[in-house]
Amino acid sequence: MKPKLEVNDLSYSYHEASDETTALSHISFDVRDGEFYAVVGPSGCGKSTLLSLLCGLLEQEEGSVLIDGVPRRESRAVIGYMFQRDHLFEWRTILSNVSLGLEIQNRLDGNSRRDLLQMLRTYGLEAFSDARPSQLSGGMRQRAALIRTMALKPDILLLDEPFSALDYQTRLEVCDDISTIIRTRKKTAVLITHDLSEAISTADRILVLTGRPGRVRTVLKIDFGPDALRPLERRNAPEFAAYFNQLWEEMKQDETSE
Repeated sequence: MKPKLEVNDLSYSYHEASDETTALSHISFDVRDGEFYAVVGPSGCGKSTLLSLLCGLLEQEEGSVLIDGVPRRESRAVIGYMFQRDHLFEWRTILSNVSLGLEIQNRLDGNSRRDLLQMLRTYGLEAFSDARPSQLSGGMRQRAALIRTMALKPDILLLDEPFSALDYQTRLEVCDDISTIIRTRKKTAVLITHDLSEAISTADRILVLTGRPGRVRTVLKIDFGPDALRPLERRNAPEFAAYFNQLWEEMKQDETSE
């Protein structure tokens, strides 16, 4: 069975007139269909660059990105991207904000509108469909951003630290909500985060990158059993501390190798 996403020997450098900075060096990994995959590493190791390469905002200098065995540029797969900020437009209502992607793609019709209204109802935003973004809490805004992304029915979701702008309590709650939504819908997701606890509480596997240039240090498999799917449940599970210590030791390798 082919991986949903396959990255082979990927490298990328930023070029300036007088200098070249290698961000990623010979990265290889794969993500299975329906898997929640997290990527962690030291600051500046190329995590966000990796997401830009996966979605095609940047073009790799070496290696390949395959989706269902097909090169990304030839694939018809839809890739959804959630940023650190929700990027909701204040002059649009919540309903028109979550409709934006469908509008741009000329796919907003009666059926898709009904789907959007159903998602707003399911995720607790129905009463705010006519509200402006400034009337919503940070967590509600991020939930709206997820609905906007999910409305496009993406094959792969890329999450670039989507909870980092929230206060700690809201971050835990929204991470729990959004991760559960993604799992319930069996979406393939790649999460970039600097929060080790967040990675452990959400992911099936965690890719650990070295300091710049980012290389694969290890891939850690996370298994809490079939009944502990929600991040908040994982954080309270006895296995959590052992996974955290293991991941922490891997991250410390960069400090001891300097």
